[in-house]
Amino acid sequence: MKISAIQMCSKIGDKKSNIEKISELVKRDIDSDTDVIVLPEVWTVGWSPKNFQNSAEDIKNSETIEFLSQIANKYDSWIIGGSIITKEGSNYYNTCPIINREGKLVTTYKKNHLFSYYGCDEGKFVTPGDHPVMVDIDGVKTGLTICYDIRFPEIYRAYRKAGADLLINCAAWGLKKPIPWECMTRARACENQSYMVALTQSGYIENDEWNIGHSRIIDYKGETISEIKDQKEGAMTATLDFDLMYEFREKCKCICDIKEQYEVKYEKNI
Repeated sequence: MKISAIQMCSKIGDKKSNIEKISELVKRDIDSDTDVIVLPEVWTVGWSPKNFQNSAEDIKNSETIEFLSQIANKYDSWIIGGSIITKEGSNYYNTCPIINREGKLVTTYKKNHLFSYYGCDEGKFVTPGDHPVMVDIDGVKTGLTICYDIRFPEIYRAYRKAGADLLINCAAWGLKKPIPWECMTRARACENQSYMVALTQSGYIENDEWNIGHSRIIDYKGETISEIKDQKEGAMTATLDFDLMYEFREKCKCICDIKEQYEVKYEKNI
């Protein structure tokens, strides 16, 4: 599988400009033989929860989905569409759309964990999803997550137990939290012996806040095989060899050593 992920800096609240930028970056950096294209979290609106609801779309009648479908058709590629804000009834969601090579929306994943700390208030404007979603991409079982989900290893373990070979985290991760981003993305790959795409936005957000802008594709041993450093915009690309991953898993069957339950016994020192 040849996979490319696009790191970019969104213009806050300007969907038209952000769509034009993705179009330019895809044209510049995506090869014609790419199997999967991944986009970052809330790329249409930028990381600004107060602007989320104004950017919301009906997933069944979405200009962004139509745009991504055109790219999928043109490049004969699957699209993991980062995330857009969608509205269903009175609820808003941070939603990752998955589009196949024919341009058809096959499924969506709604962000399970909403970040509402350090001055962020995502949970005030959107509703959390209630379950993980794994999608079959040309035979590769792929587990979907968005940004803050990375802090919850339970969701990734659930994907691995369900047979996932590829894990995706589309993010808009803040510059002030570099250690969690570097450590947890690598850990999720290593502990689950799976390929991991850790893609975040880059560049200035607002109010003196910046995205971290260090996206990586990580292999099943925790090694970086492709990356975009600093605040650059563009695509990182890697070819994933799942046969090598399966051979590694056979040599080191960590998943088989997981216990069904870990009951903690607290020995109080009297």
